[in-house]
Amino acid sequence: MDASFTAAEARAALDAAGQLPDAELDLAAVALQFARIDAPEADAAAAATHLSELVRQAVAMAMADPEADAGDPARRAAVLGTLLHGHFGYAGDQDSYDDPANANLIRVTERRRGLPVALGLLWLHAAEAAGWEAHGLDFPGHFLLGIAGARGMVVVDPFHGGLVLEAPALRSLLKQFEGEQAELRPGLLAAIGKRPVLLRLQNNLKLRRLRAGDMPGALACTEDILRLAPREAQMWRDAAIMNQRLDRIGAALACLEHFLALTPEGEAAERARALAVELRQRLN
Repeated sequence: MDASFTAAEARAALDAAGQLPDAELDLAAVALQFARIDAPEADAAAAATHLSELVRQAVAMAMADPEADAGDPARRAAVLGTLLHGHFGYAGDQDSYDDPANANLIRVTERRRGLPVALGLLWLHAAEAAGWEAHGLDFPGHFLLGIAGARGMVVVDPFHGGLVLEAPALRSLLKQFEGEQAELRPGLLAAIGKRPVLLRLQNNLKLRRLRAGDMPGALACTEDILRLAPREAQMWRDAAIMNQRLDRIGAALACLEHFLALTPEGEAAERARALAVELRQRLN
């Protein structure tokens, strides 16, 4: 298949997903579109087949465990861990963590290795198939999951095989990212929607391209994120700055207009307006 056609098809799918409410997004399907753009030579069909098999087995295992299906969150976490870590062999890539393949869902399904958010997305895909409540958590630095049921919620680390984290472990993890003075506080385990999960996945790819000095690649990644999340103001600002650095002044101004439409007030808006004035002067 022609790679350009594949990318165009995938971007059209992202445009369509961008018009959907968060609850209607298919996490794995959208992540596959991002992965097709990132690695057009990869076998997306094989990845889709694998994801379908994951769904089939998640449903079967849920039906076979009455305690989990009745709402015990610890049992649900155990079932999902058995499926993803035990049966399929998914685990965090601790040897080559910064490899961009760890943020590409097709490559993750091939290698059975990935970043916390990429693995977490697979856990969420399986949990949804089983009919169980699960969501990403707004925890800094390391993507975690909340697996819920009638008897409460457990916090799971998909990078470490579905390890269930109690308060002491969460506190220790938080200190790794925020320093020894950090303590657990309200909001750290707040649920995030599907779109933020996908943005977190793609942001990893964008940041890796920036670190590698690939500004055009990082901009392309940002533009694809905006297809899915056209109301993400910070992404419009990021796109404006990257366009400016690539001397794409007209595109930078257009991105600033989008940013200001979403964020018309405040200090960030004033800085954006000042930058827009500077860029227009460069056009004259």
